Amino acid sequence: MGLVIQDSNDAYMAATTCITSASLEAKVAKGLTFKWVLESLIELGITQAHIRLFFSMAFLCSHQYSCTTTVLASFFFLLFLVSLQCQEASSALLLSLKLHHKQHHRRPLVQANQSSCSFFTGTWVHDETYPLYQSSSCPIIDPEFNCQMYGRPDSGYLRYRWKPLNCDLPRFNGVEFLLEMKGKSVMFVGDSLGRNQWQSLICMLSAAANQTQTQLVRGDPLSTFKFLDYGVSISFYRAPYLVMVDVVHGKRILKLEEVGENGEAWRSADVLSFNTGHWWNHQGSLRGWDYVELRNKYYKDMDRLAALERGMKTWADWVDTNIDRSRTKVFFQAISPTHYNPNEWNAKGTTVMAATTKNCYGETVPINGTTYPGSYPEQMRIVDMVIREMRNPAYLLDITMLSALRKDAHPSIYSGELSPQQRAKPDHSADCSHWCLPGLPDTWNELFYAALVS
Repeated sequence: MGLVIQDSNDAYMAATTCITSASLEAKVAKGLTFKWVLESLIELGITQAHIRLFFSMAFLCSHQYSCTTTVLASFFFLLFLVSLQCQEASSALLLSLKLHHKQHHRRPLVQANQSSCSFFTGTWVHDETYPLYQSSSCPIIDPEFNCQMYGRPDSGYLRYRWKPLNCDLPRFNGVEFLLEMKGKSVMFVGDSLGRNQWQSLICMLSAAANQTQTQLVRGDPLSTFKFLDYGVSISFYRAPYLVMVDVVHGKRILKLEEVGENGEAWRSADVLSFNTGHWWNHQGSLRGWDYVELRNKYYKDMDRLAALERGMKTWADWVDTNIDRSRTKVFFQAISPTHYNPNEWNAKGTTVMAATTKNCYGETVPINGTTYPGSYPEQMRIVDMVIREMRNPAYLLDITMLSALRKDAHPSIYSGELSPQQRAKPDHSADCSHWCLPGLPDTWNELFYAALVS
């Protein structure tokens, strides 16, 4: 008789019971025990977290089969995956089963000799030819991202290049970018992580075309930087939820089913890159709304993942209905990770300040390997699902995993937003959400550039 599985919690409990129950071991053919199954998977380099994740998925999807059948089928499928590539590549592939959306709507950017290339699975390698620009020469970096100006003592974090597993990421060519986009407009829409990427791209282009005339118009919600000789506009539109926040009788109403007037400014862009995520988790005084409106009802709070899903679906419907995809390219930047919990990466001994730090403060090198040993943002499940269900899916700039490996790349206490008193208390004040410029967002833009010109 099969197991009765109704949701992911049931699936996890069933998987746990099946893996640990001694009474079930006798049912496995030819003396193959679950203990041996687990030990074999771990020996192959598959982490216990990935094992738990995969078996939970298997039980959730295979409730009509017996416990033993599901575990054995899962095990032999895992063995098949391990045989495909090297140990690190297999672990990355296993994790991608849950965390990355299906490849049928992604364009392969580069074909390597051996196999198709995934730009989003790889490792960080030291490269003395980086960074692509100096913060002192960029006209637009906000103080909160300008780590070198505000006293960061190390510079090694600037000299890393992203190396995909089976190919090379094309080096950024700013002049080629401007020529490709001549007479066109690029708009980043979202929160401060979108602004992080917007400023990075302007710095990269300014370094490559430093003789061209430029113009900056700052505003709220829209700021635009123009490369006048090329007729190229690079804009940022602040909309941290992508859906509308209205003010009624002095109260901020997050309208989960309306994009509102924000969308009018988005229609004219030739390239749109959206992001959201962090603001949906904010609590207390950091929360960006007083009430949530859904189906004409008002709530003081609600499940944040459910709210994100509803808001994302509203955004996706708006894009499908209002954007002419024959004229406008649409990207979505995956969730940018944070590094506030060293326990997530200290398990492999990757940090040199494990005894003193409580966040990213003091981190100076990336995490080795292709996968992050800690938790993966649950919000990515929502992002994957919504984009997959679009009539014409946006291109997912899947930067989450490669960014999770860069615990060293945050401003930490070296931000112009912090007072001397705050810098003296890194345990409470370090910024482990945004990213230094130059830094990681430059890699996001190298990936963005590769997708645009391919």
